[in-house]
Amino acid sequence: MNDEYYVQADLDDLDLGMEMKDEDAILLSQIVTGGKNAPFVYEYDFGGSWQHSIQFERVVERELKTWYPRCIEGARACPPEDCGGAWGYADFLEAIADAENEEHDELLEWVGGKFDPEKFSVDKVNKELRKSF
Repeated sequence: MNDEYYVQADLDDLDLGMEMKDEDAILLSQIVTGGKNAPFVYEYDFGGSWQHSIQFERVVERELKTWYPRCIEGARACPPEDCGGAWGYADFLEAIADAENEEHDELLEWVGGKFDPEKFSVDKVNKELRKSF
């Protein structure tokens, strides 16, 4: 809701200069009231400051035999976990793109040998969502 902040219960004692509420105490449908075009920001990993601007567009009819939540569209690969936030990710991309960079081989090994920042898979995202929910 407007200027309200929700966090995991184990993070609600953080002093971020604003009142924090337990995210388990509210449903997404309560945040995106008013229907169409209700924007909000989701911040993943306070240390890395990964902020996602989410634009709620509309409610659609639930499809039978479909798992929710689900991703229907996206772009670009998810940055590797613990890469150091947006700035660390930029450094990571620069290093893996330059075979002469001293961290090139080590970083590629860290991510399993290859990483394509342009690759996106709806199926992979939905598999991760099913594991989480």
